[in-house]
Amino acid sequence: MDKLTHIGLDVHKDTIAVATLRPGTITCDEHVIPNTPEALRILVSAHRDTADLRTCYEAGPTGYDTHRLLTELGVPCDVIAPALIPRRVGARVKTDRVDARNLAHLYRAGELTAIRVPSAEEEAVRDLIRTREDLKADRRISRQRIKAFLLRHGRRYAHPRSGWTGLYNAWVRSQTFEQPATQTAFDHLVAAHSTRNAQMIALDAEIVAAAELPGIADTVARLRCLRGIDTLSAVTLAAEACDFRRFTSAASFMAFTGLVPSEHSSGAKERRGSITKTGNAHIRRVLVEAAWSYRHRPAVGVKLAARHAGQPPAVVAYAWSAQCRLSARFHKLSAAKGVNKAAVAVARELAGFVWGISTGRIAV
Repeated sequence: MDKLTHIGLDVHKDTIAVATLRPGTITCDEHVIPNTPEALRILVSAHRDTADLRTCYEAGPTGYDTHRLLTELGVPCDVIAPALIPRRVGARVKTDRVDARNLAHLYRAGELTAIRVPSAEEEAVRDLIRTREDLKADRRISRQRIKAFLLRHGRRYAHPRSGWTGLYNAWVRSQTFEQPATQTAFDHLVAAHSTRNAQMIALDAEIVAAAELPGIADTVARLRCLRGIDTLSAVTLAAEACDFRRFTSAASFMAFTGLVPSEHSSGAKERRGSITKTGNAHIRRVLVEAAWSYRHRPAVGVKLAARHAGQPPAVVAYAWSAQCRLSARFHKLSAAKGVNKAAVAVARELAGFVWGISTGRIAV
């Protein structure tokens, strides 16, 4: 380990701050390079033996291109989880060079936590899922704008508590206005909603096709055996987690979802608070949405039975045991804590069943 050179990189859109911590030294050589493949190649070529190099940088908006390029050049590179980087409370100076320097020192000390970098294929499926989520948010905003526009002009639907159903959509499209400018504005709002809706339909078809890819097809098929998890949810879980076996236990996967309670205990006093909400927010959202289906009594309907078809009996039995336990937990907790807290608690336990069914730990 004494022969290793540790390099901390603070990666930005146009520049990379580099801090090189050589063996036996406590001060870093610092400089700034352009964020280009050529500059990174020059940085690596300045070291005679790349086997003695170790590099790292924080995960951020620049993605994994830096990691993949350094790996291609034969230099080990870790992408660090920003939320798990130790911070000094008294530090009041933050610059790119300081960040790179801290990364180099903490990296050599073994105080940093690396994330799992997805392959290009895994990232492509993840892009589909996250783009759909962005479009869904845009569609929700477009609906809010249409409703606000209609309310401002005194147009009220006969059933105000109903959602955006086919009947409501037909009613919206039937609205006309006397003023040409008002009609034009309304038409643009409706067109924006229609565009987002069409994009989501197209992406749904792509996600269904992605569910058949060799890397995730088996995992998706198993996950769909669980109540509340269909193709979209299963692909989201598989794409975001990538490899469930990297979690050594169900508890570690639960922690990754951010659904475990926070804790602040000292001495004889033990206090637990709200969930941590650390880790992957996309997985957390899917699990909480799925947890609401367990408010109903255990049952296997036509759709769920179709998803069970072709799966090993042990997987189906495991999914049934999950349904029985989680349904009972939902009813017990909702009576004591309320339905919202019950849904979150059930989502946490559902995460354990998701880990089990994805890793083959399905002993009932």
